[in-house]
Amino acid sequence: MEDPRIVAERIIQNVEHVIVGKSREIRLAVTALICGAPHAHPKTSPASARPCSPAPIAVSTGCTFRRIQFTPDLLPSDVTGVSIYNQKTGDFEFRPGPILAQVVLADEVNRATPKTQSALLEAMEERQVTVDGVTYRMPQPFMVLATQNPIEYEGTFPLPEAQLDRSPHPHVPRLPLPHR
Repeated sequence: MEDPRIVAERIIQNVEHVIVGKSREIRLAVTALICGAPHAHPKTSPASARPCSPAPIAVSTGCTFRRIQFTPDLLPSDVTGVSIYNQKTGDFEFRPGPILAQVVLADEVNRATPKTQSALLEAMEERQVTVDGVTYRMPQPFMVLATQNPIEYEGTFPLPEAQLDRSPHPHVPRLPLPHR
């Protein structure tokens, strides 16, 4: 088995070809992914530079990537997925939502209603989602990175403390992604 530090350094170098000037953020995100931390939260001011997109990290590690743009009209099922009735088979088929990717960008998470924000909680805490009484395990590795707007902006909702503290790995620092 290859030394994880060497693997991490190769991933970091590869991502730094795409994202320039964000070495600290890239290192934190790669560390969180390797350690199995399920999420990282924004903690910088709106004046900060552009976000450190997790897409190049996902590509560099061979992980699936999805972006969820949180808006006031987004529904919880838009995040988790939905069961659709198939008339041909007479059964319900699960259509997975974007949260069932390995690396997920929850963009402007505080623009969605608290009910929709809570759709992330089960995934981040339990590493699963439940849709229509059926539980679906999250893929491994799994990580959610989030950006948020300043609370002073019109159309934002405060993030509940429960959502800000979902990591089972308290020793892994939160990734400082800038506000959008």
